[in-house]
Amino acid sequence: MYSLAAEGATEHNPILPLWQEIVVGSVAFAILCFVLMKFVFPRMEQTFQARVDAIEGGIKRAEVAQAEANQLLEQYRAQLAEARTDAAKIRDDARADAEGIRQDVLAKAREESDRIIALGKEQLAAERQTIVRELRAEVGTLAVDLASKIVGESLADEARQKGTVERFLTGLESAGAR
Repeated sequence: MYSLAAEGATEHNPILPLWQEIVVGSVAFAILCFVLMKFVFPRMEQTFQARVDAIEGGIKRAEVAQAEANQLLEQYRAQLAEARTDAAKIRDDARADAEGIRQDVLAKAREESDRIIALGKEQLAAERQTIVRELRAEVGTLAVDLASKIVGESLADEARQKGTVERFLTGLESAGAR
């Protein structure tokens, strides 16, 4: 046996494999390729496709969310600008109303002041006329009494008395005007 093994060992080239090994290796490789192509690769393809779909779906959802966020931001900015405009309008209206109220109050105060001054002037004029009449009557009576004493006769006649008093008062007023 030793010689047979030695004989076969000398005939066999170590670089070239035996044909049986090539057949067994080829069949095993074919079976492995068949199993991989039939079962493993489709599963891997499904897994890769699911990942691609998830990533692309996530990107699309992110783009949609970004677009919605941008739209909401624009709406917010528009509402904020509108609110600022409304606030400025309300502030301006309030200032205008305050100025109008101020002007109304000042006008009413002026009217009331003018009315009080006019009423005071009317009262002063009425009191002055009353005092002038009372003084005229009293001065007239005193003048007649004094004239009666000076003249020595009674000036009892009323018409004459009034004429004398009027002339006397007119003379006093003209002397006071000079």
